[in-house]
Amino acid sequence: MSGVLFVTDPLAGLLGDIDATIGLMCATQDLGLDVWCCEPEQLAVVDGRVCANARRIRLRSRTPGGDHRWIVDADWWDELGTAAVDVASLGIVHLRIDPPVDARYLHTTYLLDLVERAGTRVINRPEGIRAMHEKLIGPHHPELCPATYVGADPQALRAFVARVGIAVVKPVDGFAGRGVWLVRNDRSALALLESATHGGRRQVIAQDYLPSVAEGNKRLFLLDGKIVGAVLRRPAADDFRIGPPVAPADVDEHDRTIAAVLGPELRAHGLVIAGADVIDGRLIEVNVTCPGGMHKTDSLLGTHLSQTIVSYLFEGALL
Repeated sequence: MSGVLFVTDPLAGLLGDIDATIGLMCATQDLGLDVWCCEPEQLAVVDGRVCANARRIRLRSRTPGGDHRWIVDADWWDELGTAAVDVASLGIVHLRIDPPVDARYLHTTYLLDLVERAGTRVINRPEGIRAMHEKLIGPHHPELCPATYVGADPQALRAFVARVGIAVVKPVDGFAGRGVWLVRNDRSALALLESATHGGRRQVIAQDYLPSVAEGNKRLFLLDGKIVGAVLRRPAADDFRIGPPVAPADVDEHDRTIAAVLGPELRAHGLVIAGADVIDGRLIEVNVTCPGGMHKTDSLLGTHLSQTIVSYLFEGALL
């Protein structure tokens, strides 16, 4: 069977103009391939073969307009039918469910291990997602990162904040800016850290706050460990957390050093698509579970990252 399967969250919750999964779907369709999709709960194993109760869809046309490169209907896809699909018969399977890597996520990776064993490529590789926790890739390379502490002890975290002055604190299993704290070296620090760690029962990662984030958090788009694009994102005026892409970013020597260190590790674990977040030349984290930002960047800035990625997957050469 020709086509590509996207194992993803419910389609109704995806935004047609900016969601990275939709960008990959659109680029897949542009290559003339069928787009299939299912949710993790629609996967099953029958006599050792993974099958899916999958939907075949066609993405609707998009039109230019406003500040965006295109405008997409809220109903951005048409249903072409549902079928029981032998997943290993498809060309590629994209694992595109949002983190955290919880029981639901892990169970999905174990099923997709069987698909890989049958000879079909899964992007990103399930074993790689289990092996490389995206919030904890950076601490494996402390020379690339700002000062970092990982732990659950509020008192130890308080000492770290006293050392660096201001720290960004976030749960190890967090995502999409949720549960992120800015903790200053003042009388409220311990109370905030007790809340962030659930009274010492939850691991968090704390990093030295870099004021240069006001000039931009750079997202490096990595394809098989190589930089294929970069974009700047900045905090909103009333929020210290990072907003949407605002401008293309130049790739500098710091970025190339980070990619040179991460590249072999990402390739070894089959993490083909990744997004490295960099502030002032220092690595903050590496997104590998459901790397995003490509379609949003394409939409807002007119780039072609989604097409580059999909073309590479099927043609094997960077454009």
